[in-house]
Amino acid sequence: MILVICVLLFFVSVKAPVFTSNYLALNPAFVAARPWTLITHMFVHGNLSHLLVNMIVLFFFGTELERRVGESKFLQIFIISGLVAAIGQMAAVPTGSMVGASGALFGVMGCLAVIAPEITVLIYFVIPLSIRAAIVLFAVIDFALMGSADNIAHMAHITGLLAGLAYGGMLKDRYRRRYR
Repeated sequence: MILVICVLLFFVSVKAPVFTSNYLALNPAFVAARPWTLITHMFVHGNLSHLLVNMIVLFFFGTELERRVGESKFLQIFIISGLVAAIGQMAAVPTGSMVGASGALFGVMGCLAVIAPEITVLIYFVIPLSIRAAIVLFAVIDFALMGSADNIAHMAHITGLLAGLAYGGMLKDRYRRRYR
């Protein structure tokens, strides 16, 4: 369902970019007046490649996490990680707008790394790494690029990942036993 909503909102953003920018994207300057953007920004993407990359990650990692923890718990992890990511990014960079599911997806990956450390990830669909090594690699890249002018919310990735790791820590005893 998240994938469908993201795709639908992508078409809305193409047809009504001003509406999307003003009422769905998260802008720290307007968050008090538009608190719903703390949620809606996760479902809006800046361009087609942004949407495609996030939806590929959602498809692979989200499906696996949802299979292990169920729909309701998966949605909780996604939303909470996305909220923590947004707050982290706003604290680090209190200007500009934010869109995308990346922070929430980093949380999904973090949670999955805790409850299913046996998973192997193919970086660029070729290089095999454990999921734990992969998220460390992604975090190192985000730390290295923080402060660059690349228009990517690196702090959102890191704080979303931390939220997912924490959530996974709370769930690990219950969900690890099922797949040993």
